[in-house]
Amino acid sequence: MYSLTQSVDIRGAAGEPIPHPFTGLSRMEVEFLRGTFSLAVAGPGTGKSLFALNLTLHGNMPALYFSADSGAATQVSRATSIITGSDVRDVKRRLLEDDFEEYAEVLGKRWWVRFVYEARPTLADLEVTLAAYFEVFGCYPHLIVIDNITNIDVGGVGDAESFTFSLEGLCEYLAEMARETGAHVLALHHVTGEHSDGMNPIPLSGVKGKIGRVPSLILTIHKEIDGMDGRVLHISPVKNREGFEDSSGSTYASYDFNKSNMRLNDVDLAY
Repeated sequence: MYSLTQSVDIRGAAGEPIPHPFTGLSRMEVEFLRGTFSLAVAGPGTGKSLFALNLTLHGNMPALYFSADSGAATQVSRATSIITGSDVRDVKRRLLEDDFEEYAEVLGKRWWVRFVYEARPTLADLEVTLAAYFEVFGCYPHLIVIDNITNIDVGGVGDAESFTFSLEGLCEYLAEMARETGAHVLALHHVTGEHSDGMNPIPLSGVKGKIGRVPSLILTIHKEIDGMDGRVLHISPVKNREGFEDSSGSTYASYDFNKSNMRLNDVDLAY
């Protein structure tokens, strides 16, 4: 039990924003605060993993990425392109040809960004990995990414109701993880069926399993594709305990997706 004055002293790093490259979101009072849990929600193939990877690699902060949805070759290729600006096709070709020495030094500078590639990690796997991270680096990550939340093995799920209940419980577990470690925990998640094409704004009600109660921040992501195969990602704060929110998803910051180097670049106009 703490007084308000004592609470100032014991908060630790909780409430501190981690660095991120998304200026448009900052203009809408969206920050990724340590000690809090958030969801990024989108349809398949929209770009939520690229969003999370761009966040992870910005600022060279301590980070732990549970990449259940993508293997090492995909993540190394994308990360190398984001960091160096090199064309991802050239990077992937050189990776497959074992001609990767050119990138060794720049990748080595991200030494405390770590990836876990188990396809179905359990809660025990998460805890052991976090303990190992602390043992090696003497601190917990500032950012923990779960890609994605439905890949976490929480035991048998028999029907839709138990599926929702297990996700709700997992959200509570991840929120507690954020509070105990002082990390910002970002979990990626899917949308309901009618929003799966990702072509229109996704409201809070479009979050699969209706698990919007626990996260302090929920972002939905939809895409816009032009006639030249260019892509813009629109990111909507549909829940935000610390700032602006629009549960309809109709207010968003926009990011041009560079298919060559996998970077997301702010579009000047935020809608």
